[in-house]
Amino acid sequence: MARTKANGIEIEYETAGSKSDPALLLVMGLGGQLTIWPDVLVDGLARRGFYVIRYDNRDVGLSADFGAWGVPNIADAFAKLMTGKKVDAPYLLTDMAGDAVGLLDALGLDRAHMIGVSMGGMIVQIAAAQHAARTRSMISIMSTSGRPGLPLGKPEALAMLTAQPEGPAREQRIQHGIKLRRAIAGSGYPVPEAELRAFVEKNVDRRWYPEGAARQYLSVIASGNRVELLKTIKVPTLVLHGEDDPLLPVECGRDVASLVPAAKIETFPGWGHDLPGPFLPTLIDRIATFCKDK
Repeated sequence: MARTKANGIEIEYETAGSKSDPALLLVMGLGGQLTIWPDVLVDGLARRGFYVIRYDNRDVGLSADFGAWGVPNIADAFAKLMTGKKVDAPYLLTDMAGDAVGLLDALGLDRAHMIGVSMGGMIVQIAAAQHAARTRSMISIMSTSGRPGLPLGKPEALAMLTAQPEGPAREQRIQHGIKLRRAIAGSGYPVPEAELRAFVEKNVDRRWYPEGAARQYLSVIASGNRVELLKTIKVPTLVLHGEDDPLLPVECGRDVASLVPAAKIETFPGWGHDLPGPFLPTLIDRIATFCKDK
């Protein structure tokens, strides 16, 4: 792994493949470290002829955190949103899109295919609209426009966005992480217990930092929806979404595709809000095929 300064902050990142190949930037979702991107996916895309970059967003993993801002009150932020009041946040999704473009600058790359999951999808939507010259194509995965009135996820999945472990011990954190992954998974791709535990342990041990995820959540709330912004996107766009997504229902992905001119969309039965091993060959193929020659 490596570290660089981008958009005025320190960003931790990792690359795979040849720098002479087209760049493909992977942008992770809420509270997700770069290690949430499976190695199988990264290596598979590199073998398909891409220079793959994954990184820790601000306020997560080993990138710069905004701890001095404090822990936000998410319930209060939602209350302000519902009453039309301004929601204060240390940064917005536009700043996080600036981080993505800043990382390209730091790596000496003119353009990249922008691939984002969940909140990362929101970030690449902004990058595609506001930094079109730096975006070869955009793939929005398991994400949303944020349009008011879209169907909500299942209560048990939504509750995990703000839930905390029963205590501070490592094992309590691991059990919490397992519960979270189970809550957002789809019915079609169950993950064996041992495999899931190893995945959660790796991420808990790399860095446990829930307050950063809370500030990211605050930034999503404060940033508003992207309905009008999506209508301005002119880069080639693909939307991928699971039909069994318990966090952001498939209607959210369909809404993104309906707003972006000429966007393509594919939905998949049984796929939830995760990146399960058995689904990765399909995901690699869809991404590589779409991005080829763009």
